[in-house]
Amino acid sequence: MGGLLMNTGPHALLLVDVQNDFCEGGSLAVPGSDSIFPAINQWIGKALEAGWPILASRDWHTVDHISFQERGGPWPVHCVQDSPGAEFHPEMKLPDSAIRVSKGTAFDTDAYSAFDGTQLDSYLRRHGIHRLFVAGLALDVCVQATVKDALKLGFEVELITSGTRAVEADEAPAVLEQLQDEGAELC
Repeated sequence: MGGLLMNTGPHALLLVDVQNDFCEGGSLAVPGSDSIFPAINQWIGKALEAGWPILASRDWHTVDHISFQERGGPWPVHCVQDSPGAEFHPEMKLPDSAIRVSKGTAFDTDAYSAFDGTQLDSYLRRHGIHRLFVAGLALDVCVQATVKDALKLGFEVELITSGTRAVEADEAPAVLEQLQDEGAELC
């Protein structure tokens, strides 16, 4: 957590897709996902104390979304708008003040990154945010896509490794190495 001492401009905490369907017992559960809550909640507390914006992205799919297997996509039905599976996990102590960022909302367009079609970069720039602390699910899918896009858009990124897990756990070291090579810091 050494990044907290750095002062390279305003910071924000970005929590990626910590939703019931991606957690233990969900339709697309990430193995070990329950273990991220202590770290995430600690960072939420730090962000609140420091006055940083807290942003929480979420898959917010239509009933007949293109990413679902029944439509030829790679995934089982998950995170359907207004369903219990799409809700943020109750163990994540997300404050009411957190900004919700919905992605994957169109029938025929998929989105993995929190930046994809959400205008999140506009929001961050408008508020002078330069550095993102990122955690969430899943490391090898939406977290990876979000971190890569943030870096491409010129944001500094610290990935909270204790606050993320991968769908394919054996891929996690390679994903972390790749993100580090692309400019992300690990904390």
